Amino acid sequence: MDGFDFKRGLMGFAKKQFIDVIHWTEENDGILAYRYPMQDFEIQNGAKLTVRDSQIAVFVDKGQLADVFGPGLYTLKTDTLPLLTNLKNWDKLFESPFKSDVYFFSTRLQLDRKWGTPNPVTIRDKDFGMVRMRAFGIYSYRLADPKKFYKEVMGTRESYTADDLDGQLRNLVIAGISGLFGESGVPFIDMAANQTALAEKLQERLVPAFERYGLLLDSFVVQNVSLPEELQQLLDKRIGINMIGGMQAYTQMQAADAIPLAAQNEGGLAGLGAGLGVGLGTGQLVGQAMAQALQTGGTAPAATPAAPASPATPANAAAAGGAAAAISADEVAATLEKLHGLMTKGILTQDEFNAKKAELLGRLA
Repeated sequence: MDGFDFKRGLMGFAKKQFIDVIHWTEENDGILAYRYPMQDFEIQNGAKLTVRDSQIAVFVDKGQLADVFGPGLYTLKTDTLPLLTNLKNWDKLFESPFKSDVYFFSTRLQLDRKWGTPNPVTIRDKDFGMVRMRAFGIYSYRLADPKKFYKEVMGTRESYTADDLDGQLRNLVIAGISGLFGESGVPFIDMAANQTALAEKLQERLVPAFERYGLLLDSFVVQNVSLPEELQQLLDKRIGINMIGGMQAYTQMQAADAIPLAAQNEGGLAGLGAGLGVGLGTGQLVGQAMAQALQTGGTAPAATPAAPASPATPANAAAAGGAAAAISADEVAATLEKLHGLMTKGILTQDEFNAKKAELLGRLA
C-alpha cells in the first residue's frame, strides 16, 4: 500500500513537469513580446498551443528561430513543428517531451504614442530668415514581423513593452522631422495649412526605419507646429500691426494711446506739448496739435519751429515781463472750445479746464 502511494506520487510529480497547454492572455496594455515561463518544465508531446487574435507565437531552440504560429489552436506534434523537429533531429519521432522557448508577440495597434521636439529645430524660412520651430503630435504602429523584432530588438528578455521602445522611436521621428522641415521650403506661416501633407511625407520617410525593427507604422499625425515663446510674441506683434493696417496705422494708434496716458501723469499734458498753462500761445499750439491728432487717427503733426515772437505777441509779453496781455473775446472762445473738446475726451481733467478757463477770462481785452 505504501509502495503504491509512493509510486503514484512519483508519477504525479513527474506528470506535473510537463506542459500540456500553452497560451497567453495580455494582462497589461503595451506589452509587445512575452516569453512563456518554462523554467525546468518540458512541453508534452501533443500539447495544445492557443494563439489568440492579435497574437503570434514563435518557437526558439537554443537561440535559433523555428516555427511561427498565427491565431488558432494547434496540437504540437512533429508535423506541426517541422522546423523545430529538424533542429532537434529527434530519433523517437517526437514521442518524448521537449524543451523550447516559446515567445508570444502582440500585433495589436499601439495607439496614442506621443512625439515632440525637446529643443527647437533651426531652419531657414522664406519670410523670417532663420527661425527655430517646435512640433508635436501622435503616431500608432503594430508589430508585423516577430522574427525581425526578436533578432533586432528583444533578444532573450522575458518581456518587451511599448514604453521600452518609445525613446528610440521618438528619436527617429525627431530626426526625420528636422530634416523634413529644412527640405520642405514651406514658410512657417503656411505650416498650419500644410500639417497633413507634412505628416504624410514624414510617415513615408519613417516607414523603412520602423520596418527595420519589424514594426509597421500605421498612422502619423502632426498636431501642432509653433515657435518658441519669445519668437511667438514677436510674431503676434507683427500680426497685430498688419491687422490694423500696417506700420503707419500702428504708429498713429500708439500716439493716440499716449495722449490720455500723458494726461494722467503728474503735470498733466505738460510733458506732451510743453504744457497748457505756460501761456496762451503755447496752449493754442498744443490744443490745435491734439485736435488734429484726434481727427487724423492719433498722429500729431510735428511742431514747426515758431519764428521769434514779436514784443506785441502774448507769448513774448509773458516771457519778457510776466504780465499777461489782453486778448479778444473771439480768441478766448476759440481756445475754450478746443480745451473743452480735450476735456470731453478725457485728455484734460475738470480742474485743469477750469483753471485755464479762469485764466483766459481774466485776460479779456
